[in-house]
Amino acid sequence: MVVRALIAEDEPLARRTLREFAGELDWLQVVGEAADGAEAVRMIDALRPDLVFMDVQMPELSGLEVLRRIQHDPEVVFTTAHDEYAIAAFELEALDYLRKPFGRERFRASAERVRRRLEPGAAPSSSSAPAAAERARAALDARGPMDRIFVRDRGRIVPLRVESIARLEAADDYVTVHADGRAYLVNLSLSEFESRLDPARFRRVHRSHVVNLDHVASLRPYDDARRLVITLADGAEVVASRAGSLELRTLIA
Repeated sequence: MVVRALIAEDEPLARRTLREFAGELDWLQVVGEAADGAEAVRMIDALRPDLVFMDVQMPELSGLEVLRRIQHDPEVVFTTAHDEYAIAAFELEALDYLRKPFGRERFRASAERVRRRLEPGAAPSSSSAPAAAERARAALDARGPMDRIFVRDRGRIVPLRVESIARLEAADDYVTVHADGRAYLVNLSLSEFESRLDPARFRRVHRSHVVNLDHVASLRPYDDARRLVITLADGAEVVASRAGSLELRTLIA
């Protein structure tokens, strides 16, 4: 079996390293290289590789944005120098995550995981969900919302049940996830989170806030603009925008 791979990486040295390591495996064939996200989208859909080694941070489009745009559905191994992106990578259930600088043995271990996954007759992964690219487009199909995310907790990356999340708050390029009385910083945008959450449970009530309706304790008027104050079960309060308040009022019997 030959695994066809594409390298999507803006750093020339990293591309050369991946190409060199891949060339040492007779079953792994590099069919193309992309230096930015937009080129990666075009090449993935044109060449339809089995595997993509994808940098998370690239010009034009990030690796996560590439996954949202492609039509082809390859296995994905993320590569990046930034450890915090492991959260986003594992949340999307990428097959693996290589933190730069990675060595030959680490690369080979990752490549072997790909080969085992793609072998004819291989058992499916523990998740019955589709591969990483399809999961990144989860909001655009009918496969249902995610039920867990991965967050950093005192140096570890641990799963967090979505039902335990009380609210999400935008924090520049990150999102602060409030759950079980604690706050976790996650490297996904609020829009990315919102698109993959159950809309019957989570509502965008402000451009910077998404709340879990199951955690709402009460609503009360805030001002003459007919905005509402949302009090959550943990005591936190969020002022909804006018549009958010109007939507919340539609839920009041």
